[in-house]
Amino acid sequence: MAWKTYGLGGGGADGAAHLDSDTLESQVEQEWFSCTIDRKTLKQLTRRSDGPPLRHFGLWLGLLLLSGVAGFLSWGTWWCVLPFGVYGVLYSAADHRAHELSHGTPFKTRWINEALYQLAAFMTLHEGTYWRWSHSRHHTHTIIVGRDPEIAVQRPPGIAALMLDLFFIKSGVKMIGLILRNATGNLNADGRHFIPEMEKSKVVWSSRIYVAIFAATIAACILTRSILPAMFIVLPRFYGGPLSQVFNITQHTGLDEDVYDHRLNTRTVLMNPVFDFLYMNMNYHIEHHMFPMVPFYALPKLHELIRDQCPEPYPDLRAAYAEIIPALLHQRRDPSWFVVRQLPGTATTDTVLVHPIAAE
Repeated sequence: MAWKTYGLGGGGADGAAHLDSDTLESQVEQEWFSCTIDRKTLKQLTRRSDGPPLRHFGLWLGLLLLSGVAGFLSWGTWWCVLPFGVYGVLYSAADHRAHELSHGTPFKTRWINEALYQLAAFMTLHEGTYWRWSHSRHHTHTIIVGRDPEIAVQRPPGIAALMLDLFFIKSGVKMIGLILRNATGNLNADGRHFIPEMEKSKVVWSSRIYVAIFAATIAACILTRSILPAMFIVLPRFYGGPLSQVFNITQHTGLDEDVYDHRLNTRTVLMNPVFDFLYMNMNYHIEHHMFPMVPFYALPKLHELIRDQCPEPYPDLRAAYAEIIPALLHQRRDPSWFVVRQLPGTATTDTVLVHPIAAE
């Protein structure tokens, strides 16, 4: 049993989520801590450009196409395992691209951003309009229990569910069920909670398009008497999911809840260039949450500018999981426990906290 009510409209045992929505919204800008950065420099960092994201997405889509062609040509032999493995990892990495595109930050040209967002949203099985509003709420109330609809690892953590989601099984089944429900016009409670009335019809019709594509894929498999069509659409999000899940778990797992400081509820993990590419620099996650309008290609520079005001970044995935795995086991026994991040001596101490213990 969860130690708090994680559903929207619930509230943490000691948190601020018990406040009414208007009161909480009015406090957000006042309460969230922000690192000090020169305003002119920040404006330069938030400037959008088509060049860097076009090169990034061109490489991603090119690799996806090449691995898909190799998988198709080698289908029916054991040689297909490698190209489809690569295809699945790249396809599942649409999760991180949909995430960044939902902010509208990568491209200066808006229609390119929106077109690629809709493509990546389908690939990751997150209906675009629903997820855009859900993720907006996540950024507004990051890990505020009862307000954030995207707290992936609740306390006490479900280890079996985390293992299943290495292949997107638990979340994937939930997402497909949500799409099927929304396609009927009957939005779930969370959707009714955070999606504006004027946007709800977009969710319904987009979900119906998703369902039509699902049906066409199933029909293609039946007609060809082969699972091959599904190996290119929908299934890659499952069989290619482990690495994306390994990345995503590093974001907030084991850290504090109901605290208005991203340095205390979010991790930055340094990664190699290949992982940086696949994860789209979302490993700079404190930076992304603190300044969400900074495009992914400017996050490494932002990291260097505010690094002395943040906890030490984890040097690699191994170091992050050396903390995360024991934290999960500890929270199984004691859901109130969390990893306390040490703030640097140069950091200011005027952060507004819900849990005063986090500042100790």
